[in-house]
Amino acid sequence: MSLYGMMRTGVSGMAAQANRLSTTADNIANSDTTGYKRASTEFSTLVMPSTGGSYNSGGVTTTVINSISAQGVLQYTTSVSDLAVDGNGFFVVQNPNGTPFLTRAGAFVPDGEGRLVNAAGFQLMAYSYENGVPAATVNGFDGLEPVRITDGQMTASPSTEGYYQGNLPAGATAVAAGDLPTTNTTTAQYTSKSSMVAYDNLGNRKLLDVYFTNTGAGTWQVAVFDQAAATPGTSFPYAGGALGTANLTFDNTTGQLTGGTDSVALTIPNGGAFNLDLAQLTQLGAGFTVSGGATNGNAPSTIDKVQISKDGTIYAMYGDGSTRALYKIPLANVQSPDRLAVLPGNVYAQGTDSGDITIGFANEGKLGAVVSGALESSNVDIAEELTDMIAAQRSYTANSKVFQTGSDLMDVLVNLKR
Repeated sequence: MSLYGMMRTGVSGMAAQANRLSTTADNIANSDTTGYKRASTEFSTLVMPSTGGSYNSGGVTTTVINSISAQGVLQYTTSVSDLAVDGNGFFVVQNPNGTPFLTRAGAFVPDGEGRLVNAAGFQLMAYSYENGVPAATVNGFDGLEPVRITDGQMTASPSTEGYYQGNLPAGATAVAAGDLPTTNTTTAQYTSKSSMVAYDNLGNRKLLDVYFTNTGAGTWQVAVFDQAAATPGTSFPYAGGALGTANLTFDNTTGQLTGGTDSVALTIPNGGAFNLDLAQLTQLGAGFTVSGGATNGNAPSTIDKVQISKDGTIYAMYGDGSTRALYKIPLANVQSPDRLAVLPGNVYAQGTDSGDITIGFANEGKLGAVVSGALESSNVDIAEELTDMIAAQRSYTANSKVFQTGSDLMDVLVNLKR
């Protein structure tokens, strides 16, 4: 064994313990950082070739492992935009340059432009409902855009669909064909009438009169009119006639609809195509009853507040009580999260050994649920870190003694020739 090799081994031991102390220092410093994942230093031996009767000391090398897959405790807050993942998934964020990353740090707050930005300045990414219900791009970040919610923006959505749920009286008297509401005459007759609110392209309220008229055993006619077009002081005739009609057929034994038509297609004045679903109607021996009914769309209104569901859908709650889905937050994952590349700002990028990034939605597989009003704490245990720090200090001191001993022996060897 050479004295130089002995000193080199002592230096490698001190360097290894210095790395251990560095990760411990980082862990302690970030013990209160939202979503921070503990770093640890793993040791492995370096073995030098030895010959008979002579041992060459090697040393030790270190590898830093981040416990990214270990979840921290969820701490609940009063802010809706504080987000946590209860599972294995990661939020997708981007920096100001548009480069995407993964993170578990979900302390998002709106910036001056309404974008949700976390403490490190990364913007939350999601899929917009602007072009319909979004679908995740499994193997890439295409289609994602920064979540942007502006309170002052006024929006209106036209109605495109609605439904009625209730009962039509089985014992109703049939109305003659010449007196049906579709004749749109002053003598028109009907069995029952109801109304519902829909919205046109500008968000104006359109009150629709819906007439249910018995035309025979188990058969009914449904006719929809624009109430604004009714004759003043009465109803029929309506200017322009019926917006849409449908003929329903019920099974006289069960009282349920039997095949054929179960909806009314129409066009809302100054609006778009609208479909009124009637599949939940029955014909039973009771009076006319409407037990449920609704339409989509909303009048012009500003956003009153925002809610985020466990599946990651961001809903805008308007002042008139209506809701609208704005974005759906995706979650990302890799095969080996602990092998992700750790970058400044508590974000991660795909590493050489992490596996490819895949993207899906909350509650799919092991991605977990999105929890609004909560933050994931650091997974650092201060007591454990202090214990590691003391152990690393003692080991560093011991390795320094090895180096000092080698240095003293080297002095003895150099002084032999004097």
